[in-house]
Order: sequence, then structure tokens, then C-alpha cells
Amino acid sequence: MNGAASEFLAERARVIKPSPSMAAKSRVDQLRAQGRDIIDFTVGEPDLPTPAHIVQAGIDALNSGDIRYTSSTGAKPLLEAVRAKFLHENGLDYGLDALIVGVGAKQLIFTALAATVQAGDEVIIPAPYWVSYPDMVLVNDGTPVVVACPESDGFKLTPEALERAITPRTKWVLLNTPSNPTGAMYGADELRALAGVLARHPQVWLMTDEIYEHLAYGDARHASPAAVAPELAARTLTINGVSKAYAMTGWRLGYAGGPKALIKAMATLISQSTSCVSAISQAAARTALTADQQCVRDAAALFHDRRDRIVALLNAVPGIRCPIPQGAFYVYPSVEGLLGKRTPSGRTLESDLDVVMFLLDEAGVAGLDGAAYGLSPYLRLSFATSMANIEEGCRRIREACASLT
Repeated sequence: MNGAASEFLAERARVIKPSPSMAAKSRVDQLRAQGRDIIDFTVGEPDLPTPAHIVQAGIDALNSGDIRYTSSTGAKPLLEAVRAKFLHENGLDYGLDALIVGVGAKQLIFTALAATVQAGDEVIIPAPYWVSYPDMVLVNDGTPVVVACPESDGFKLTPEALERAITPRTKWVLLNTPSNPTGAMYGADELRALAGVLARHPQVWLMTDEIYEHLAYGDARHASPAAVAPELAARTLTINGVSKAYAMTGWRLGYAGGPKALIKAMATLISQSTSCVSAISQAAARTALTADQQCVRDAAALFHDRRDRIVALLNAVPGIRCPIPQGAFYVYPSVEGLLGKRTPSGRTLESDLDVVMFLLDEAGVAGLDGAAYGLSPYLRLSFATSMANIEEGCRRIREACASLT
């Protein structure tokens, strides 16, 4: 029966993998249910509550009866808030008909690909990449073209590497800044250099995932490619959302601005799938975007402190080297210095996945392997957790690594 059911599935359902980050969360939940004490560095969501004034906006929407379907592009009050946000924070001036909201930024990326990608089309994805990008391209019949962006380049796509990757079949470049998993951010000059390459290839569009925009540290400043290189605005889709900055992951709301014809096509697909985003979430998101932004600044300051602590602690572990991320809430430490070492049970660590399993089994610390993000040998560890967890987790990592020979 299982074999027959498998044969019944479409090829697109068989070529993609479950999200590694969601699989890791499942594994952590299973171990905890068995009584294991696990420090979890896998979760890509803030450990903070949604700010009270945003929660209250959702409650008010429920109590006022604001519980009906909205337009597939989103309710007008929210679209107006998104328009003002893009204009004042990013220097992007979109008409309301060039904006759309979705069930998270993830849905909007998927829907944009579904609306544009056909068999044979290529999508350039810099690696390390967010784990879902290649599979979202595959499920929409496209070909992900993964471009390695080594640590020596700051984990960022260079103009030379972009030029080499473009072919007549290239449809999109998918850029994530700040980056999950590395925290790398593209400065305005770097974006202009990439735009110079794209100017020579008018068939290539640019999709930018800017969901971690407000989590930038030190002197790092976020820049939106469509604002830095306005000549590309007519073929750029800018995607953002409320999940990370406002601790609203479970509210499921993202938003995007781009060419009107693309937005219209995306809205049509949404109308035939999810219809629209929850009206309650839209009301809460409108308040998030229009109210005082001190909660965002407070969260960024908290994550900044955590970043500094986890980087210092990891760099004190022999065999681990941790670059300093500019944004987001992840570190991407190299574990090259641990490869080839033997565990107390006699197993040789041959890959970053081996290191992940060793730390989980021996130290009760959960992370993700760099292979899942397209560049080894690294780990992705989230510092969207308490300082106490960061310190205890790193203590366990240090002790476990000290047991290797």
C-alpha cells in the first residue's frame, strides 16, 4: 500500500526534502519527551513574546468582529502601513497595487516562484542559503543554481561569481540580507556592484528576502537593493515580514513590493490557495508597523549582546572558529578543526553532520549542519534563546570537544 501511495504522488512531491530546521525541532521535541535535557540552538524564531500592544490589536480585531475574508493582496489599512514602512525605512515608493501580504514571507517567495518559473528556468542561490530556497525552486519545476560564497568572501555573492553563474536560462537571483544562516549583510556598494552585473542581463530578475532587516549590529546598516539600484526596481521583488522583528512567527504574515504584473499574478495564485491572510493577523501587523518601534530596538539590542557572548564562548573552544555575524540571530562557526578527531566511543568525526550528532548525543546540544545550508564544514547555531542557555550550551560544547582525541 505504501509503495502504491508513493507511486501515486507527483514527481514534485518526491524531489523535495522536509525542512531540516523543522526536522531538527521535531527531533529535539522527541528527545525532550524522553526526558533528555537539551539546549536547543536550532530554532529560528525569537524567544521573546509578541509585544503586548500588538497582541492587543489582535484581540481588538476579534472583539470588533474584524474576522472576515480580506482581499487576496491584503486589507487596505495594512497595505497602507506596508507602503509607509517601505517608503520611510527603505526609500521604496510603491503604489498599493504593487504590494501584497502573505502567510509569512515564505509563502510570498514560493508564490513568486510559482508565478514565474517554468521547466528549464534557473534560479541563482548563493550558498550558504536558507534551507527552503532550493526546494522551493525544485517544486516549481525550476533548477536551483547554487553558487558557493566562501567565508573568505564574507559568505557573500561577488559580482564575478554572479557573472559566471548567469546563463540564458537564468530567471531569478535570490538574495537574503541579512543572511540566514551566516548573518552576512550586503552593504550599499556591494549591492551596486551586483546591480552592475544584472544591468547587463535584463532577463534576470532579483528577489530579495529582507526578513532580518531590523536585526543588524554595530556599524552594519541594512540596504534594500531596489533602493540602492533604482534602475532594477522594475524587476525586483522585495520581501519582508513581521515574524522576526516583532516576535510574530506564529501570526504568519509577510509582505512584499514589486512590479504590478507580478503582484497581480501572485494575488491570483493566493486567491486559489489560501485566499488571504488571517484578518486578525493583518490587524496586529498593521499595529506592529505603525506603532512606536522601541520594541524592535530593544530586541535588536538584546540579540546584539547575545551575539557577542556566543561568539566569544565558541571561539574559546579548541577546534571551533566563529566569525562575527553582522545581522540576524545565527552564528555559523567553522568546525574544520574538529574533523578527523575521535569521540570517546571511538567514532571519527568526518563531517559537520557528524559533529552535530556528536554534540546532540554527548552534550545534549542541538544545532544544524552546514551541509543543510549548502556550505561545509560549519554549524548553524541560533542565539534566539536566553543568555543562560547560551552559556550552558557553550559550556557543554567545550566539555564535549575536550573529550575528543
